[in-house]
Amino acid sequence: MQLLKEAVPAAARMAVLIHPENPMHRAYLPQTVAAAKKLNIRLQILEVQTPNDLDSAFAAATRERADAMQVYGDLIFSAHRTQIVALAAKSRLPVLYLYKADVVAGGLMSYGPILSDVLRRAATYVDKILKGAKPGDLPVEQPTKFELVINLKTAKALGLTIPQSLLLRADEVIE
Repeated sequence: MQLLKEAVPAAARMAVLIHPENPMHRAYLPQTVAAAKKLNIRLQILEVQTPNDLDSAFAAATRERADAMQVYGDLIFSAHRTQIVALAAKSRLPVLYLYKADVVAGGLMSYGPILSDVLRRAATYVDKILKGAKPGDLPVEQPTKFELVINLKTAKALGLTIPQSLLLRADEVIE
């Protein structure tokens, strides 16, 4: 949320797109609420159960005059990435995504784990299990490598000027 606030300094209202059945979303929501409070941002939580809810979620964000949006990572959102990016563009809404693929598809920016690293690490777990290790005995690991990706073409279409300080921290800038 801090990154999105840096990209859109005037943002006072942010929508957050979540899938309520995803337990990670419920786990992360209190952190998002705390960050919003610290940044003096009014939050609007938009629950999307099915892809059919996406249009109404963006309509609600527009109706409540959200200045920006954060999309949590979820299989539904990844599977409908093109629709979400198109709705964000139509709504003229700057959106922070979790995955680089959303930015490559035309989204504004993403900050999240490097998926190739996560998958490589998951493969080592599969290898250990296939060699006889009990899954319950293996430690839970969190991602350790993250990337910030910014799409300047999308920023320009939204009329945003991304601060140089943010561009310098980006792992990749799409022009």
